[in-house]
Amino acid sequence: MAKHNVHVYFDFFPLSDKKTISAQSGQNVTLTCRAPNNNILTVEWSRADLGDEYVLLYRDDRFDPDDQHPSFKDRVDLQDRQMKDGDVSLILKDVTINDVGSYECRVKTGNNRRKRANLSGDPISIVYLHVDPPGE
Repeated sequence: MAKHNVHVYFDFFPLSDKKTISAQSGQNVTLTCRAPNNNILTVEWSRADLGDEYVLLYRDDRFDPDDQHPSFKDRVDLQDRQMKDGDVSLILKDVTINDVGSYECRVKTGNNRRKRANLSGDPISIVYLHVDPPGE
């Protein structure tokens, strides 16, 4: 029987947070997410309905604009780019009715540098954003 070497590249953490946030059109909102440790290499915020495009990808100490959905360009940021205490919360600016949906937060820890935009595994946080149309 042949032996197979198994390499584990990512630490994924069980879903620790699920919540709903309501906002008015035009507001800035913070979608909260906290990783269980500070050894964070990659943060990915995604929405299932965006397919392979993502809301925000932060890796190698910078934002990665490749494959970011156009509607989020220049509208998203991390609440704390230093990610102190594992804080990887997302700031979404000037929300619109098109921003309604479930946002998933994933993190990658360790030292693997394999280039891949979409992290697999379960999210550590899911935030459903509800946006009231203008004038309501």
